[in-house]
Amino acid sequence: MKTFNVGIIGYGWVASAHIAAINASPLAQVTAIYSSRPLNDAEVSTQWGSTIRTYTDLDAMLADPDLHIVSICSYPYQHKDHAIAAARAGKHLIIEKPLALSWEDCLAVEAAVQEAGVKTCFCFECRYSSQFKATKAVIDEGLLGELHYGEIDYYHGIGPWYSPFRWNIRKEAGGSSLLTAGCHALDALLLCMGTEVEEVTSYDTKSRSEFFKPYEYPTTSVTILKFRNGRIGKCAAVVDCLQPYYFHTHLCGSEGSLLDNKFHSMKLGTNRNTWSTLAMNMLDSGDVSDHPYLTQFNTFFQSLLAGTDMPLTTLSDAMKTHEIIFAADQSAATGKPVRL
Repeated sequence: MKTFNVGIIGYGWVASAHIAAINASPLAQVTAIYSSRPLNDAEVSTQWGSTIRTYTDLDAMLADPDLHIVSICSYPYQHKDHAIAAARAGKHLIIEKPLALSWEDCLAVEAAVQEAGVKTCFCFECRYSSQFKATKAVIDEGLLGELHYGEIDYYHGIGPWYSPFRWNIRKEAGGSSLLTAGCHALDALLLCMGTEVEEVTSYDTKSRSEFFKPYEYPTTSVTILKFRNGRIGKCAAVVDCLQPYYFHTHLCGSEGSLLDNKFHSMKLGTNRNTWSTLAMNMLDSGDVSDHPYLTQFNTFFQSLLAGTDMPLTTLSDAMKTHEIIFAADQSAATGKPVRL
């Protein structure tokens, strides 16, 4: 019998990836799903190969004392209320991005989690990808020396060919190019460059393609980060591009550089005129089924057993990234830099 019973809030596209990853873990299984639309227990249980009870009453699901963890897969504008309700019910939390669509709502979630004393796992799962585990190892081993510049960019055309398009186009639901998807790139930039950001400057625009016309907010932004230690970072969030998915990474340091899965290191004496290649699985798909949820969730379950905080993707990590996202969106809206 597995250790943790997990309830899902919201039964959409991302929930399918969460359920598959949770059920694949040796430590947990999904035993409950809350959805605003009625579901058939037998059909859902058969689909996922485990006994699942479905609910249309969230309070009823959260009242189950045998439910240990809740995974929040609802619409972004519902994340705040659902996270607070689950925390107050004493459930540990897995929270999909974004945490909320305003900084005030993020603070409200943080306060509820702290008051309840529950543990959190936030879905900046790219930190657990092969690409960024390898990238971080190169940085931590000092093979690039002291970083002074980094750019990590998110290129993913989220058009009508994606099922979330129907609601993601609304500002009240998607928020901004950073909140809806580019946050993964900004978070990865902070992972590599540090979180001590002093000033944020951002600009945004929008494609003239008919595909992206329904969006109620600018769908491309570029953000420049000035770090307190003098480093400079750049993050482009482009969800209105017509091209293959691309998670661009370029880091420059005193001993070398890294470009996606290629690098040069003076410390290793590699050829400066030719890139050396790192063996890694690249982030090359926007499909949630390709995201490294299993690795991340397993780490969360193991940390719960050990009574420790989740490494890499705690709520405090998410709060720092979101603080900078909201500063960037403010800068783009006002045309002025924002100091943190």
